Amino acid sequence: MSQAGEPPAQRIERLERELRLARAELDEFTRAVSHDLRAPLRHLGAYAQILREDLSGPQLELALPHLDRISEAARLMGRQIDGLMRLAQCGQAPMHPVPVDVGALAQAVYASLRREPGPDAADGPQARAIDWQVAPDMPWLLADADLLREALTELLANALKFSRPQAQASIRLHCQEEGGQCALTLADNGVGFNPAYQARLFQPFSRLHSGAAFEGLGLGLAITRKIIERHGGRIEASSEPDGGCRVSVRLPLA
Repeated sequence: MSQAGEPPAQRIERLERELRLARAELDEFTRAVSHDLRAPLRHLGAYAQILREDLSGPQLELALPHLDRISEAARLMGRQIDGLMRLAQCGQAPMHPVPVDVGALAQAVYASLRREPGPDAADGPQARAIDWQVAPDMPWLLADADLLREALTELLANALKFSRPQAQASIRLHCQEEGGQCALTLADNGVGFNPAYQARLFQPFSRLHSGAAFEGLGLGLAITRKIIERHGGRIEASSEPDGGCRVSVRLPLA
């Protein structure tokens, strides 16, 4: 609590001490939640497996679909806990802002995603051509390089995922400088989303498309928002159903 007549240096020191305490308490809380939630999940998986081994014949045939649902729900919650831990870590990790060549970083992130096995891989029998373009005049930004890489990874992974239904996917990155900041925009020609649900877009576990159509937990944009806001920037998105998506983030120039 602020005290009357408190010298500025003393006030700053007090606020920094309170911030360190709050971060330590949050770190302790997230670790405790993670541990306490994982224990019952392990029990669910273990007992489902015991029932599979103990049952036989018609009993097993009748119970198997339910046991499969129990096991899948436990695995999903495990992934959700992992995602929440990632979200918490993004808010607590120390910041080390340095000049970052955002164009080169985006190219490296894109190449890494295309090397990963799966539907977005650049090789294999299901490989698809993607029109990927980065504006040639991309600036350097003042950012934590690791956190910015994570944010770009989430944004590009979304653009790759939601443009899969298109016969010719198109993903483009450009930047417009405005008053010492960069309005960094990633545009794709994917399935887009209903703008009526835009307020939910950056909330944890918010999914605007069915899990059967597109994989994921609905945490990528929440993580990206956390990272951008820690840099003092902001993020916004615009779209229409089947009209592609544009995600813009504002970050300080180096």
